[in-house]
Amino acid sequence: MSKPSGPELLLQKQYRPPVDKVVIEVPAGLIDEGETPEQCAVRELREETGYVGVAEETSPVMYNDPGFCNTNLNMVHVRVDMTLPENQNPKPQLEDNEFIECFSIPLTTLYEELKRLEVEGYAIDARVGTLAEGIEVGKKLGLGLGI
Repeated sequence: MSKPSGPELLLQKQYRPPVDKVVIEVPAGLIDEGETPEQCAVRELREETGYVGVAEETSPVMYNDPGFCNTNLNMVHVRVDMTLPENQNPKPQLEDNEFIECFSIPLTTLYEELKRLEVEGYAIDARVGTLAEGIEVGKKLGLGLGI
């Protein structure tokens, strides 16, 4: 999310029965037949958060745990322009069985905020945690991430 104070990552809290916890995760979903990863990402963003975004970049296919299963994903970078009228008061289009709370965290403090959320009892999705770790390593190496 582009905000005057700097870029933020749009996250959500959603209860996940397999871990019996509320998980901090990014909007995500399954690709419908005939849909591209980019189309899916923009659709899921709108359904789960109400925000309208534009897909800017897509990762290669990544495998979650190839030693155990073939579950895979593409991470799609979606930019949400907070100056657009449709992003001023977003209304999610949740299914009856979905209970999702959306919030955002500045990328500059993502690592610290996730640590705090874990202490509070939330589970951290590996995709979100890995992004935070990467940003933190980049800071420590002085890579000038521009965030």
